[in-house]
Amino acid sequence: MKVGDFIVERLHAWGVRRIYGYPGDGINGVTGALQRAGTIEFIQARHEEMAAFMAVAHAKFTGELGVCFSTGGPGATHMITGLYDAKLDHVPVLAICGQAEATVRGASYQQELNLDRMFADVAGFAQEASAPAQVRHLIDRSIRVALARNCPSVLIFPKDIQDEAYEEPAVAHGFTRSGLGYRRPKIVPDDAELAQAAEILNAGSKVAILIGAGARGAAPQVIETAQLLGAGVAKALLGKDVLSDDLPFVTGAIGLLGTEPSWDLMQGCDTLLMVGTGFPWSEFLPKDGSARAIQIDIDASMLSLRYPADLNLHGDAAITLNALIPLLKRKEDRGWSNSIEINIASWWKKLEGRALADAAPVNPQRVIWEMSPLLPANAIVTSDSGSCANWFARDYRVQNGQLASLSGGLASMGAAVPYAIGAKFAHPDRPVIALVGDGAMQMNNMAELITVQKYWKRWTDPRWIVCVFNNQDLNEVTWEQRVMEGNPKFEASQDIPDFPYSRFGEMLGFKGIFVDTPDRLSSAWQEALTSDRPAVIEVKTDPEVVPLPPHVTLQQARGFMSSMIKGDEATGHIIGETAKQVFNGLFGKKE
Repeated sequence: MKVGDFIVERLHAWGVRRIYGYPGDGINGVTGALQRAGTIEFIQARHEEMAAFMAVAHAKFTGELGVCFSTGGPGATHMITGLYDAKLDHVPVLAICGQAEATVRGASYQQELNLDRMFADVAGFAQEASAPAQVRHLIDRSIRVALARNCPSVLIFPKDIQDEAYEEPAVAHGFTRSGLGYRRPKIVPDDAELAQAAEILNAGSKVAILIGAGARGAAPQVIETAQLLGAGVAKALLGKDVLSDDLPFVTGAIGLLGTEPSWDLMQGCDTLLMVGTGFPWSEFLPKDGSARAIQIDIDASMLSLRYPADLNLHGDAAITLNALIPLLKRKEDRGWSNSIEINIASWWKKLEGRALADAAPVNPQRVIWEMSPLLPANAIVTSDSGSCANWFARDYRVQNGQLASLSGGLASMGAAVPYAIGAKFAHPDRPVIALVGDGAMQMNNMAELITVQKYWKRWTDPRWIVCVFNNQDLNEVTWEQRVMEGNPKFEASQDIPDFPYSRFGEMLGFKGIFVDTPDRLSSAWQEALTSDRPAVIEVKTDPEVVPLPPHVTLQQARGFMSSMIKGDEATGHIIGETAKQVFNGLFGKKE
């Protein structure tokens, strides 16, 4: 058995059944072993960064280890963005990379890079193999670290090592013999801490709950806790799919892309319970000293990081809440919860008014507003990190049973399509929708439509949809320039060329749908969702629809007005669109 064969055999023993990657001579020994074994499916991406994003999506949408692979040199360097996405969103991914021959290491050889040093910051475990007898414990330890710490691990295999005869580690000095297996333990705080947490929560009269991706799997417990305490529940973006937006106490997203009810919830509460969240923008949390706080997290390094908690509970979200719930007392005064529910109902009407406001030609909010009620209960939705993330955060009304995610901590452009591909391979019987800006499509997502073309006929359910917001503008950065910096749009950096995305989809054999009027949106979504093949919906959206934050600071208002005064070419249109947003938000949809 060659080392490459052992690598594949050991990965299979750990439960790996799919690898996303791109081949190259630096990893040919493992590639040949994959072919000989035939036990692990290899999915060929167009680019190694996209393969890493696919592995991240596999981990996010299954809870399993995601695996990607590349050759050495440039192939390995391409992968690092996707691995940082795994690190910052706390998901387990294993990256396997090739390397120049061990015999030329240190010789400045072609494609020879010190990859273990390069990956040292992103990976919880990064190691280059130097001998066959070392490979067993490298694989075992790298996977165990990734699973236990919810982080990426990286293994680097020189070309010649891959083709050497495999050797089991000897029972001798200078060898170590590792084994398979990892099962996460039940981590729960002790009884005294739980009693203290219950005392704080029971004493509060205005309780707010903030959940993130760490609350996934704890939805029943979060709902019961909220109902007992009369609390509102705000969601960090990575926790968007944890609870349905139809629940009357769910205030939706929080932060710059968040909702007014979430802002009001955080500013009005006297007690805050944070569950499985590393939500970064602490300015959207209560002011210091205004609320007593409890935080629950499986990762102790995330405790009391964003807000000074009165009590930190290191534990699994579901298990900890299960132990806490019997100690909680139902609040008989429902004035706080009633006000939250009224606020939420009013907010949805405001969003409807904003979404249905006229725009030139299509209001981007309406794209998502029309999509939400049409999605099946088992749909999976991914989003780009551009301006469409605003509409994903606010206007996508997630239902119970649906899954959704985006690049959260890294907020990388270009993750939506590879996420959607990874989601589809993980769940081939579920419809998958990617929401993408035209900037991300041109950056790296268009090529991955070729990956979809290569594989889509394998999928049980052929419905795989990418919706492109075509506004010919790097819109998120444009608005950041205007609001945060007070500068007018810099066309040299912001304008991007028009491109017929729907026709490109048709060239690949997909259903292409072009939309340039708002009354076409509903039928476009219905066509795509009933298609017998993947679909590309291209919508000509208005770049000047302002992504209004839930709370406008004086500095933001000054920045916005400064950019208008300095002569932004779209000033008149922007002011008109903003007025429409505000008017329709206040007085409901335009008849």
